[in-house]
Amino acid sequence: MKGLLTNINTDIIFPHLGIYLKNIASGIDIFGFRIAFYGIIIGSGMLLGWLIAEWMAKRTGQNTEFYLDFALVAILFSVIGARLYYVAFAWNEFSDNPISILNLRTGGLAIYGGIIGAVLTAIIYSRLKKYSLWLLLDTGCIGLVTGQIIGRWGNFFNREAFGKYSDGLFAMQLDRRVVSNIFSASVSDAALQQLYVGKTAAFNRIMEIRNHITTVNGLEYIQVHPTFLYECLWNLCLLIILILYTKHKKFDGEIMLLYLAGYGLGRVWMEGLRTDQLFLWGTSIAVSQLLSAAIVLVSVSLLLVKRFRIKGIKVRK
Repeated sequence: MKGLLTNINTDIIFPHLGIYLKNIASGIDIFGFRIAFYGIIIGSGMLLGWLIAEWMAKRTGQNTEFYLDFALVAILFSVIGARLYYVAFAWNEFSDNPISILNLRTGGLAIYGGIIGAVLTAIIYSRLKKYSLWLLLDTGCIGLVTGQIIGRWGNFFNREAFGKYSDGLFAMQLDRRVVSNIFSASVSDAALQQLYVGKTAAFNRIMEIRNHITTVNGLEYIQVHPTFLYECLWNLCLLIILILYTKHKKFDGEIMLLYLAGYGLGRVWMEGLRTDQLFLWGTSIAVSQLLSAAIVLVSVSLLLVKRFRIKGIKVRK
């Protein structure tokens, strides 16, 4: 589910926190051309991610210029990977107009595609430059998670990547006119059921939101979990842990594995709340949730194996 590019400035409300944000725009107009905040924020996240990675490289005695060169290549292929991943599991959104794949202003980037793109780039780049792959990944993942922290706020302005209905402390209200059409009154329950045939849990999450529409100042709002905020805070905690642990790591690659395990664990939980899940073709399996669980298992296993090997070497000595 992608946010809708619109010139309508609507309010975003956190009712239980007493936060009422007035007329939040999704972008700005410059000389008649609409520039989405989504793109500005994603770009800002990439820039800050590179700066943090360069700082980490300097902190660990590496060549900072190497990371500038790498970032220029990795960012490009990360964006391509993020888009291709999204398109692959949401092809119905593009099948009638494939050229729309090139329009990134309305969202439609999947972070796991970006991670895959970045890792593949790191593998090839490290071989070409004869640089340690695992050291590169340890440093680069610090920049990656920083970019994710910033980038999630693009979802805020796009009114996307939110969760199921919530009446909890952090519940967020969004104007129904500027979120996905599946929450519109013009889409019947029968049509929605047909759209989610075989995906009962996803259908029930959508219906729960539609059944709890609230009216504020004469306008209809949905009320949901701000999962973009949850992920931002989760990643911020993860970033702090990774930075603090860097000087205590036992082997190159440990920071990357910790990142994958920590991020994957958070996504397993958050994907269970999301209403815009991408599914494996012809199934009701949420692909990112499945991938997250697999990444946690593999990363933790590799960490334990490597740790046991290091411990065994020390014992033998």
